[in-house]
Amino acid sequence: MQPTANTASAPRILYCRCAYARVVPNKVKDAVLEALAASGADFEAVPDLCEMSARKDKHLLEIAQQGPVKIAACYPRAVRWLFSAAGAPLNNEHAEILNMREAEADDIVREILPARKSSA
Repeated sequence: MQPTANTASAPRILYCRCAYARVVPNKVKDAVLEALAASGADFEAVPDLCEMSARKDKHLLEIAQQGPVKIAACYPRAVRWLFSAAGAPLNNEHAEILNMREAEADDIVREILPARKSSA
């Protein structure tokens, strides 16, 4: 899903399925994706950032240049490296990377969907 005009000030949400590496627990990936879908928030799901980086996918540059972004993926240093390797370095001040490899799904959801913090 693409951000709409009325959510322009909100950070873009990017969810990585980590389809090929299989390093993120399925339970966490599934729970985060289900919460994003149920929330009604605009978000974009990609199959695998590693694969996109290897292909130097131009969409990574678009994501990096569009302003604030919250990324649910794996280790922050790895995600930053993937964007950089694709020629699309993330702005450290505008990118928040949530580590589904180590964090619980509920914690990721609370961070990626701030409106839910008070109701969690």
